[in-house]
Amino acid sequence: MSETKKSIMEELYGSTLKTFIEGQIVQGTIVAKSKDEVVVDIGFKSEGFVAMEEFRDPSLLIIGQVIDVLIETIEDDEGKLVLSHGKAERLKGWQKIADVINEGDVVEGRVVRIVKGGYIADVQGVEAFLPMSLSAFKGLPPDEIMSRSYRFLVAKMNKQRRNLILSRREIVQKEHEENRKHLWSKLEKGQRRNGMVKGITDFGAFIDLGGVDGLLHITDMSWSRISHPSEIVSLGQRLEVVILDFDKENSKVSLGLKQISANPWEAVYDKYPAGTVVKGKVVNIMPYGVFVEISRGIEGLLHSSEITWQKKMVNPQEIFTVGQQVEVQIINVDKDAKRISLSMKQLEDNPWLKAEQYFPVNTTAKGTVRGFADYGAFVELEHGLEGMIHVSDMSWTRKINHPQEVLQKGQAVEVVVLAVDSKARKITLGLKQLMANPWGQIAQKYPVDTVIDATVITNSNFGVFVKLDDEVEALVYSSEIEKDEASKLKAGDTLRVKVIKVDVDQMKIGVSTKV
Repeated sequence: MSETKKSIMEELYGSTLKTFIEGQIVQGTIVAKSKDEVVVDIGFKSEGFVAMEEFRDPSLLIIGQVIDVLIETIEDDEGKLVLSHGKAERLKGWQKIADVINEGDVVEGRVVRIVKGGYIADVQGVEAFLPMSLSAFKGLPPDEIMSRSYRFLVAKMNKQRRNLILSRREIVQKEHEENRKHLWSKLEKGQRRNGMVKGITDFGAFIDLGGVDGLLHITDMSWSRISHPSEIVSLGQRLEVVILDFDKENSKVSLGLKQISANPWEAVYDKYPAGTVVKGKVVNIMPYGVFVEISRGIEGLLHSSEITWQKKMVNPQEIFTVGQQVEVQIINVDKDAKRISLSMKQLEDNPWLKAEQYFPVNTTAKGTVRGFADYGAFVELEHGLEGMIHVSDMSWTRKINHPQEVLQKGQAVEVVVLAVDSKARKITLGLKQLMANPWGQIAQKYPVDTVIDATVITNSNFGVFVKLDDEVEALVYSSEIEKDEASKLKAGDTLRVKVIKVDVDQMKIGVSTKV
């Protein structure tokens, strides 16, 4: 080859070679790709490699596509040309915004990922750091945060280090104040507004109307009675409310939710006249009765005295459960007080009207002991009626201090009907009347001046009660025993006594230790 031809070839070859330096951004053509890398021809003596993870959507890459890359290393340890597409994009972004953005400027961007201590946002192709404390994203889920673009304030910018720190807090505060001013100028009573529940207390919920907070009081949440606001609303919930009243000077807004729907109490007299039989759902159980929802927003009280004819008072918690369906009768309606009185027993025949027929005086009856009071035991009889055995009618001879000394709950008993008062709903029963009065025989067995060894039962202020035999008790009057002697006595001790009085009518025996 002649020297002239050789010179021409070297000149052509040299003209095809470009000068490349590390940190330079150049264009290259994708010539191949694999799962991990993209091979790019930039016109160098060898192709370069870009990690596949640098591309947001690798599926969009095609052979022959021209992309910008930054030369990271012309020749690494393996002799490879290492390129970066991501760094090229970021550097281009910095070159684009470096001269037009300064600290304090407002920019628009989108959060692309969450990192330790905050977020990474894309601002015109440049990655910027948004600290958690300056984000104003509290309460927002990650999906919602990254679903749209936001306006940010440039809090700090180092152009040499290509470092950009953003803040959203000031932007949100400014928007909040602008919205607040706008909202106050537009508020009107009776106006409907959309808001979000931002706080719940025992007395109500605070609703963010978009710059102004309002109080939705528990009494304005539902026409029905509720125990706690959480039964109606939840944190973060969006709902429509009515402006009931507002005070701009004190920044107070009263809201209503139940007012969105018609007041169900308006037509209550027409819909529920006294005597109407309805079905409802038990919504609350109290010691004094049961609240029954008979329609949406309308509740009535089924008082414990109106549950059954059997007893004057019952424990509703032993009979009902919340959510239970019941049939009741309307017995009274007070629209102004929003009160409805209900009854279950009125749906049944009143057994007290025939109590005298069911249980004639001096006849025997059978029943079951259902409860006690200090003064007697309650017995459930047939036909749903209840009677009482007073402690004085339990034994002819013993002093009964409490009915449980003689009877047990659930015990089946036979009794004598002593008296019936249908109007007062009372049946007086006797247990001792099942046997003949033994006091005639007792008087003969223990005549006055009889001396006998008795067993001490109890010691009281007015004397000592003793037992003469298994069935007969007597009282040692305090005047008939030395005080010191009485103070030393205890139950079970033996005491020698003399009968000084026998009262058959009062069924009492008096004795003395002065034998």
